[in-house]
Amino acid sequence: MDPVIPGSGDHSRRAVLTGALRAGLAAGAVLALPGAAAAGGAQGAGQGAAQGTDWLLPPGAAFGPETLRDLARQMAKAAYAAPGADDLAGDLRSLPRDRYEAIRTAPGTAIWDGEAHGFAIEPLARGSIFSAPVELSLIVDGRIHPVLGDRARFEPGEVALPDLPSPRAYSGFRVRARLGGGSPSAFAVFQGASFFRLLARGQRFGVTARSLTLRPADARGEEFPRFRAFYIEAPRGGALSLHAIVDSESCVAALTYRLTPGDLSTAEVEGFLVPRKALDHLGLGGMQAAYLFGGHDRRGSDDARAAAYAASGLQIRNGGGEAIWRPVHNPESLQISSFLDRGPKGFGLMQRERAYADFEDDVQRWEERPSLWLEPRGDWGEGAVTLLEIPSDSEFNENVLAYWRAKGPLPAGTEQEFGYRQSWCWESPERPPLARVCGTRSGKGGAGAQRLFLVDFSGDDLFDEGLEAELSASPGRIVARTLYPYPERRTLRVSFELDPGSAKACELRLILKRGERVLSETWLYRWTP
Repeated sequence: MDPVIPGSGDHSRRAVLTGALRAGLAAGAVLALPGAAAAGGAQGAGQGAAQGTDWLLPPGAAFGPETLRDLARQMAKAAYAAPGADDLAGDLRSLPRDRYEAIRTAPGTAIWDGEAHGFAIEPLARGSIFSAPVELSLIVDGRIHPVLGDRARFEPGEVALPDLPSPRAYSGFRVRARLGGGSPSAFAVFQGASFFRLLARGQRFGVTARSLTLRPADARGEEFPRFRAFYIEAPRGGALSLHAIVDSESCVAALTYRLTPGDLSTAEVEGFLVPRKALDHLGLGGMQAAYLFGGHDRRGSDDARAAAYAASGLQIRNGGGEAIWRPVHNPESLQISSFLDRGPKGFGLMQRERAYADFEDDVQRWEERPSLWLEPRGDWGEGAVTLLEIPSDSEFNENVLAYWRAKGPLPAGTEQEFGYRQSWCWESPERPPLARVCGTRSGKGGAGAQRLFLVDFSGDDLFDEGLEAELSASPGRIVARTLYPYPERRTLRVSFELDPGSAKACELRLILKRGERVLSETWLYRWTP
């Protein structure tokens, strides 16, 4: 059984965000044919027998480098038409998540099942929070071959699946691949709004990427762009290329994803965006993960486990070369942080804790979740890496969101290209020669409202004389600062207390230096009551 992260669909996240946004604003928060060869030689796809006439691109049409860009331009000139889900029975649209997850792919029905390249595509049924249709097609000899709807692809258990006409038969797809040898196993999922997930060898699904992000935590309400169609090429050179149309009320985008599985899995993403309306809150490179509680934040958690989260913090390498680590947390009210920058070198939601003892969770195994590091292609100009932390009472809510927000608006009718490389990994490929934060803990301080912080750094150049901890709070006051070196563990602990006074939020900054030489990444933290 493939690991599944319940609650990561757009409906559950929208619910938690809507509630948090209302509370935050009130509080003034800142911020086909199964398993058989079909026409054209494509397994699981057909051409002449394609059902229906409302495909975005007609079956048999030529597919080239400009095909999706031309389609995006054409769609952006027309009014938005939501795909809808009224053709799906109400009991399927309201299907509980656990019953939906019991629907399995029937053995031998995956596209390319058993082929030497080691990739397989499993179309996913519509239902539950995944009720909107998504077109699936293969590119064979430069032409479009649609994947036809067929109930025989599924082992539905007790769920009665209908025969749906082909353009509207599926909600997305799963990719299986060889991750370092052996039989193909779960590698990627593209399903729900414009969300997708990858993993590396030995991992479970965790952090979720977004193809586009529009107006999150905005008083006008968040807009969720949706996958409308995928055009999938046969694998070449150990990589799989996918082409997609993403559509929403405000814009249309054509995207290409080149996926390479392995001990470190990568996605090269190229995007072409055409706004229907002026976009003044566009997020690129969006990613979201669950954070319930941890060593510095156990608010309201009466839990036997040591921690529960899929990402421990936001890592940034800004345009000036500064390495930043910002632990994330589960706040009482919506928190929005903007890290202003020009030409960012990279950012990502990272899982730095990799031992079972860090979580003591025998079911979720949080230590096996991917880190996601993103490196922009080209100059992204001025803007901000933006972090949203949303109150949550469930480990199944992906309540932490990070993305790049450009400084200026994008006018309607213009065109924008963008690209980036994602690394889905155990350890970040971005490892500057600096001591790294390896732990953050917090608890009650010595007096009044004071809070005790313990911040651990790991490195080899931390134990000679002259090392200083440059530490500040704004607002608030730092008291009782002490350094504890542990050279046998390559660890230095900085212990200090924060006196927030009457402040409702304090920004903390800590960096290790020897003279003017920077020895560590910059630890940033927002304390809230």
